[in-house]
Amino acid sequence: MTLFSRAAAALLLSTTATTATPASSPHRSLLSKKSLAVLLVATTSARAFSSAGLSRGNYNLVAGGGDSFGIASGLAIKNSPRNNNRSTNSLGGTLSVITNTRGGGSFTSPFARTIQRFTSRSATTEQSADVASKTIDSMDKVKAAASKMSAAEKLAAMRSKMEESGVDVYLVPSDDPHLSEYVPAAYMRRGFLTNFHGSAGTAVVTMDKAYLWTDSRYFAEASLNLDSDHWDLMKQGQPKVPTINKFLSELATSHFQTHSKPLKVGIDAYVHSASFASDMNEAFEDAAKDADLGSANGDSTPPVIAEIDTLDGKPNLVDAIWEGRPDLPKNPFSVQPYEYTGMTVSEKVAKIRSDMNEKKASLSVFSALDDIAYLFNVRCMGDIETCPVGIAYATISHDAVTLYCDDEKVASEEVAEHMKEAGVTIAPYGNIVGEIQAHLAEDARNKVWLDNSRSIYALSRVIPKSSLVDAQNPVTPMKACKNEAEMDGMRRAHIVDGAAMAHFMAWLENAIVVEGRSVSEVEIDEVLTRFRSEQPGFKEVSFPTIAGVGSNGAIVHYRAAEGSDLLKELDTTKPILIDSGGQYEYGTTDVTRTWFFGDDPGEEFRDMYTRVLKGNIGVDNMIFPENTPGFVLDVFARKALWEVGRDYGHGTGHGVGAALNVHEGPHSISPRWANKEVLRKGMVTSNEPGFYDDGNFGIRIENLLEIVEVNNGANGEEPPAKKQKTDGKTFLKFAKLTMIPIQKNLIDIDIMTKAELDWLDAYHQEVLENVTPLLEEGSPAMKWLLKSCEKIERKM
Repeated sequence: MTLFSRAAAALLLSTTATTATPASSPHRSLLSKKSLAVLLVATTSARAFSSAGLSRGNYNLVAGGGDSFGIASGLAIKNSPRNNNRSTNSLGGTLSVITNTRGGGSFTSPFARTIQRFTSRSATTEQSADVASKTIDSMDKVKAAASKMSAAEKLAAMRSKMEESGVDVYLVPSDDPHLSEYVPAAYMRRGFLTNFHGSAGTAVVTMDKAYLWTDSRYFAEASLNLDSDHWDLMKQGQPKVPTINKFLSELATSHFQTHSKPLKVGIDAYVHSASFASDMNEAFEDAAKDADLGSANGDSTPPVIAEIDTLDGKPNLVDAIWEGRPDLPKNPFSVQPYEYTGMTVSEKVAKIRSDMNEKKASLSVFSALDDIAYLFNVRCMGDIETCPVGIAYATISHDAVTLYCDDEKVASEEVAEHMKEAGVTIAPYGNIVGEIQAHLAEDARNKVWLDNSRSIYALSRVIPKSSLVDAQNPVTPMKACKNEAEMDGMRRAHIVDGAAMAHFMAWLENAIVVEGRSVSEVEIDEVLTRFRSEQPGFKEVSFPTIAGVGSNGAIVHYRAAEGSDLLKELDTTKPILIDSGGQYEYGTTDVTRTWFFGDDPGEEFRDMYTRVLKGNIGVDNMIFPENTPGFVLDVFARKALWEVGRDYGHGTGHGVGAALNVHEGPHSISPRWANKEVLRKGMVTSNEPGFYDDGNFGIRIENLLEIVEVNNGANGEEPPAKKQKTDGKTFLKFAKLTMIPIQKNLIDIDIMTKAELDWLDAYHQEVLENVTPLLEEGSPAMKWLLKSCEKIERKM
């Protein structure tokens, strides 16, 4: 199999023939979606080769030939060792398309080693390209379908369907039947209806108004995307903004007083959590009591002022107006090797059954996709964008383990054998509700363990309250506390991610500072993905890259897109916030840095950047007793900002999966005290304080951290005196996972303490020790890393 698709090869041929092909070249528009996916995954575009710090004039396309590194078509470097010469690029580094990070093979040329590595995994590259192509097509279809109808037309069609169905209000959440953060295109109903495509938000449509609730991460984006003539943005958590339940309760009270009949609230039971439906019913009951509506009629029993109608037997009302809705994906599972999981399926099932005995549960039900991927040691590409999980349900009883999914997902011989060895029965995806009902019918004493906060109402409502064990499911804590094999994979992923970022930053700095050109946010996204894809075991990005120049950096979950009115280019006059990550076979990364390539970012920016860094260091340095909830640590991230009356609206830290979802519960570090989940050894959390000046800039500095015991020797033995202080009680601290430098010349030294500066120097030394072995001596990436990790200059 050749390394390049014909389309990619054609692009390379035309680009190398003309050494000054501009970014706006018409060649870009000739690429099919599949070819674009190949370019992004296999990184074979001419611009990507230029991205390695090389000018386009330094390459020739070599066609055919048995000696062309064993492939039908490839690239050779002019004046390479093959031509008895070496040359240097504009940064003075040795020429090679991609600096090799793992060595290997008998080739002496770094370029040849890269080709060898690519050739050995070309099948994976093609599969990744196919998946990426489908994802691009699906997203395009959603946005294209949304643009065919105006907000007025969609809402008119919705209200017509609502009237036909006999409901006064209809709720459209972001969720799918597994309550996923990111959902398949077929479930992007809220995005289709509102034209707001952020990962969090709920639309509420009444017969005369339409509202969108979303959190502070998306206030700016939603304001820009919503048609304000037809939609009201409800800024969740802001003063005087009611919750959805409070809003609907007040609406129900008014409706009952006016019409003397309940408000009919329509929902799809397959995309709302069981706890949401329960909380909404309680809110209606409380509102009826508070309004004292019963006493007005001489009745002490409050009337029913609202009713939830799940419209069973009818399609989701958005589906009814969505022409050309994408099909559900059916991508195959793959087996996650034991070297990365550290536990077999049988071992996990045994642990779960032990927990079931304690809960007196006869059946456990799992619906969250990352729980299922973890439980069965499988991964899937393409069902959920950037998340290596597949659409399925699962149940475990004391004598059976069942996976509910489409046949296509388990069709491969490897997966089928893997399931057989673990004693797993495969059942149709749609059988889950019926199987729960059948289990309860077998014996009146049977009890079903279902976490209502992470399961849909359609599952919960078939379980009588007396037969329900509503508690955190047993997979959640197992998955959150990584074993040593999983943690080894996470550490490895962050080291190779650091190498990828060194290559990328060397390219970006050269493009902006040396070449003096501007670079679009889209190109930054593509090139960064290109460098990550060169690392061993890379599968896809772990979430859509956020590359926000200037004011776009203040849009917390911004996503650049060609043709967007918001699209900006980076130069020396504006900062950029880049939040990105990779899904590797063995681990998941997530990192944010804010960069500026000019002479002076301004006093306000420098002050805020330094305070955000101080907050990051404040959390990183914490030592705390086990069983400390995450919210206790949040204040240390905000202290320096609070001192000058500043803050940020999002949480400070979220859990991260091991080669799984980039956002993983149950723990967090946040000012929201509702999450009282305690921090435990083996958990991974992000540490990402920030500051956002709407219309000007955004700053965020994010590292991932591993929670370790203070005196377990994991990071060197603690002094005996310190051990004595912690004897009898386990204390925890953070160990760094992210291995990427922090820009030093943006720091205001005057407000940093000596201890904080020492922390920065020590961190950069740790980055150097871990990442330099993966970089080629004298390469642009190595030079950038060495310079970036130099000790910070201090005032005498």
